[in-house]
Amino acid sequence: MPEKEVKKVIGLMSGTSCDSIDAGLCEVFPDLSVKLIHGINYSYPEHIQAKLFSAFRGEISIKELCQLNFAVGKCFANAANTLIQEFGKPDFISSHGQTIYHYPFDEKLDNISLKSTLQIGESSVIARETGCMVISNFRESDIAYGGQGAPLVCFADEKWFKNSLVQNIGGISNVTVVSDDCATFGFDTGCGNIMIDYCTQKFFGKKYDKDGEIANEGNICESWLDCLLQDEYYFIEPPKTTGREYFSTKYIENILKIAPPEPKDIIATLTALTAKTIAQAYERFVYPTVSVDTAIIGGGGAYNKTLMKFLRSYLPKRIELKTHEDYGISNNFKEVMAFALLGYCNFYGIPNNIPDSTGAEKRVVLGKVCY
Repeated sequence: MPEKEVKKVIGLMSGTSCDSIDAGLCEVFPDLSVKLIHGINYSYPEHIQAKLFSAFRGEISIKELCQLNFAVGKCFANAANTLIQEFGKPDFISSHGQTIYHYPFDEKLDNISLKSTLQIGESSVIARETGCMVISNFRESDIAYGGQGAPLVCFADEKWFKNSLVQNIGGISNVTVVSDDCATFGFDTGCGNIMIDYCTQKFFGKKYDKDGEIANEGNICESWLDCLLQDEYYFIEPPKTTGREYFSTKYIENILKIAPPEPKDIIATLTALTAKTIAQAYERFVYPTVSVDTAIIGGGGAYNKTLMKFLRSYLPKRIELKTHEDYGISNNFKEVMAFALLGYCNFYGIPNNIPDSTGAEKRVVLGKVCY
């Protein structure tokens, strides 16, 4: 194995919210620390983004999905080239892609496992358009070894933080438990911003609830909240992962049938749901065995002041709330930095999954290389 050197890596990521392609030029160091040089949020073209949301709902044909894989690859390449034009070529690009479907369940057909995942954004297109080596498709190998292919950012959290609950609140919420009391583990706590964003668009014509302003003007409907908290996902023991496949448009429309009539109360209650499911996940699956006094919040949810207020009220007072920014890590680009690190590890043949987070049989090297 060659001696590790500092590498410049462009990380590419589009999350569950699918609000933009996050692109970040990073320096990754041999000690596995990462420095963000510059990050951008690259907007999808309007019709490509609309087609992606149709894909999430299962409303496109195989032909359209095939086309979309290459079209999204071109969008990812455009995001990378925006950075390349300003900063020059990196040593390589590390792309998470855009998850279209994630099925981490042990269903079988002819005694063959159907556990699977699908990220699009064709890496061959990215390589062609940028002239760079591309490392992509990180989730598949973990699933091949019996894991759920997520959450993967736990690997970075273990390298960057100590004795903390590292909580990402994106479209989905996931936590990494880094503690001296146990091996690092993590899991998806449940919905993050998916249902808040959907209902903010539905009732107010806005893409998201900026700063939690709408939620702050509403009242929590405690009876509806209690009903939502009974969903079976929240009681499943880790390792576990979830996504749009579960918290789908159909799911949201079903729960809205019993929602309060005032739209602001709906947004307030869904915001409380995200906060309370995080707090309950800690209570059920973390506190019984781990003593941790700090929760570090990242992702778009960290900017939602009402969500942060609710989270503070639901968590034990002894838990200190911080954000990634307190540690010099961008809330916006943390996952980009994490995938830059995962790509670096692939480059040097370093196993980069956390089996206690994903349920995989063993540590393996994640990612595929394309030139």
